[in-house]
Amino acid sequence: MEYSHSDTELIKQPIGYWSWAAYKAVVTRTRGALAELGTTQPQWWVLAQLARAEEPRTRDDVSAVLRDYLDTGQEALDADIDATVARGWVTESAGGRLDLTPEGRAFYDKAAALQDELWAERHADISDEEYLTTLKVLQRVIRNTGGRAWHH
Repeated sequence: MEYSHSDTELIKQPIGYWSWAAYKAVVTRTRGALAELGTTQPQWWVLAQLARAEEPRTRDDVSAVLRDYLDTGQEALDADIDATVARGWVTESAGGRLDLTPEGRAFYDKAAALQDELWAERHADISDEEYLTTLKVLQRVIRNTGGRAWHH
């Protein structure tokens, strides 16, 4: 790969710009691919939360995990949960528990395969060691600037 600057110049480049550019590229690619499949990224998050759960979860359980993902917010997340129900992928019991329908499970499996392909695409020519170092550095930058990530 041909980099934008020499190593000496790259050291002086603003991480805010490069982390934003990476974010924009990854999210745009992910959302575009999911749109081609017929869903949104937040709807995918809802399906993934339910598919990976050992038992049905409440709307509040799902929302507590997802509402801060990419600044989604509660109102938008509620609309995405409602959309998964309207599409027949999720049922909501009288007790407020959300669960995947067979159609939802099949769609989740299809979307999960796509996510695996996107992961491989993003990680092409990047070793696990490089990726790990990158994430650790970004987490330290977040800490050093007083920021918070979803896991804090």
